[in-house]
Amino acid sequence: MNDPVNRTMLLVDIEKFSDRDDVEQAFLRRMLYDVVDRTMERAGIDETLRLRADQGDSVMEFIDPNVPVPQVLRSVISELPAQLKAVNRMASRGAQMRLRTVVASGFIALDERGIWVGGDLNHACRLLDADLLRAALRERSGDVALCVSQSVWTGIVRHHHLGIPAEEFHEVTLASKNGPLPAWLLGPVPASGQAAPSPGAAGPAPTPVPDASGERPGPAGGTEAGPSGGGSASTSTSAPAAGPAPAAAPAPAAPPPAGIHFTGGAPAFGGSLVMGNQHGVSGGRVDGDVVMGSVGGPPRPGRASDDHPPADATPDQDAPSPDDRQPPATGEAGPR
Repeated sequence: MNDPVNRTMLLVDIEKFSDRDDVEQAFLRRMLYDVVDRTMERAGIDETLRLRADQGDSVMEFIDPNVPVPQVLRSVISELPAQLKAVNRMASRGAQMRLRTVVASGFIALDERGIWVGGDLNHACRLLDADLLRAALRERSGDVALCVSQSVWTGIVRHHHLGIPAEEFHEVTLASKNGPLPAWLLGPVPASGQAAPSPGAAGPAPTPVPDASGERPGPAGGTEAGPSGGGSASTSTSAPAAGPAPAAAPAPAAPPPAGIHFTGGAPAFGGSLVMGNQHGVSGGRVDGDVVMGSVGGPPRPGRASDDHPPADATPDQDAPSPDDRQPPATGEAGPR
């Protein structure tokens, strides 16, 4: 195999070539050669500066590095569509021709059988065969779709050379058997294709994957019911899911209103005696003993004249009588 050499590569392929019969295919091949030759001649690229490889429904031109790449691009952008239009005007509907084209650059080598090989050439062939480039030609009204490699965009197109409309190129990602390939497409991106995202743009959020319990992570680290959960509510807590929460303890009952209640007896506080149906004592400071109850009348049964129980009284005798617990009759002043 010869040593690799640097070349500008022009690849041209006929759309739907295999749909034609043998007679039409032979005619289209002659048309393709004629269109490419006229395009190179009108661009001032001599035949001695080109090497050609025939691929049946496509042709590859390897152009000498002394030919400026902008010169090649201008001829493909403007001259190739004009030459193709002139040929299609004279052809029948069954012999109409539309072309996919790629301009790339890189190193190629000639093996012992006279076949051009190289990684850069493989890359250019995958661009030519990409579904997105096929869709671009299918969805536009023109007869030519052009795609350039990343190296041609970086070194030539983006610098806005004369006759090369850099603003009309769009960055795209082409699918191939060796993974996604970056490239630049002239003209609008097809609806069935996909433009490369702009730098810094956030992509779509990944689809949560359900775990073994049938739940999938929620938006804030929690869980969201999966297909078997029967609902769409989500839990957005950052802590892991725990077991059933313990039953809440009953709220403590409200304390009863402040007060002292007696159902009998004669309670004494600091020497004071409280008895009978009394409602309260108001006033300022009181010195000495305060006696509240039936004072001034005859002593109650079982009581001494000072209304104290006798020394030999039993507990039952000391209990207040039912009459002591009745409110005063209407119109009768009670104790105050």
